[in-house]
Amino acid sequence: MATYSLPPKPKRSLFKKTKRIMIFLAIVAVYVWTFLGIDVDWGRAAERAINNFHRVIPKLFHPDWEATGEVAGKMFETITIAFAGSFMAAILAIPLGFLAAQNMSRSRLLTASGKWILSAIRAFPDIILAILFVVAVGPNAFAGVLAIAIGSTGMLGKLYSEVVESIDMRVVEAMEANGANKVQMLFYGVMPQIIPEFLSYAIYRFEIDIRASSILGIVGAGGIGTMIIFAANNRNWNEMGLILLAIIIVVTVIDSISARIRRKIV
Repeated sequence: MATYSLPPKPKRSLFKKTKRIMIFLAIVAVYVWTFLGIDVDWGRAAERAINNFHRVIPKLFHPDWEATGEVAGKMFETITIAFAGSFMAAILAIPLGFLAAQNMSRSRLLTASGKWILSAIRAFPDIILAILFVVAVGPNAFAGVLAIAIGSTGMLGKLYSEVVESIDMRVVEAMEANGANKVQMLFYGVMPQIIPEFLSYAIYRFEIDIRASSILGIVGAGGIGTMIIFAANNRNWNEMGLILLAIIIVVTVIDSISARIRRKIV
């Protein structure tokens, strides 16, 4: 009867072991340095958290149902802000995505400029963009739409460029060899390959924008965030509980619907 034995385990060199230990120690050092650098009185913070827990948390679980109408209206405004911003971003990101794709241009300068523009846009958090647009157009929902649109354009443009770079260029080359012009190659060779993933990423970004638009009202950009800041300032934790419940329900429902749509598209 034949016997089988497993091959011997490869011996790890001393250099690899030392390298892993050094990496582990470096990560631990970063965490220690981070926590030591935070100027927080942990004892006082824990005492305050315990005291507020008994006073605030129970009220959050007893929502103020009388504010349902107002919360529903602001939640609907939040959804419209996210939808309008995501729709604008999905359109604006298309030319930027093509510009940043390396296989769509022979000019490295154009490709580098497209990538730089997208990186520059992504450098600004949505809340900073909201503050800038509130100053520019006033404290209203339009400022929130612009903040969502610009912030989402940077991320969608990057994802779009990666999708364009991953297409099968043999289809485009075959069309070019048969005499197709640039427009025909774009609409019949490139677009059919990228549209499903473009739509999937746009819908996924809409999910993220729902969460982002929920807090933009804190700086005056409209939506449910306005009620959050008023409820917090007035210590109205019962109303805050209703607001949080509404956000959880809306985000969960939209996530489940968009997930089903994305599964059918891709």
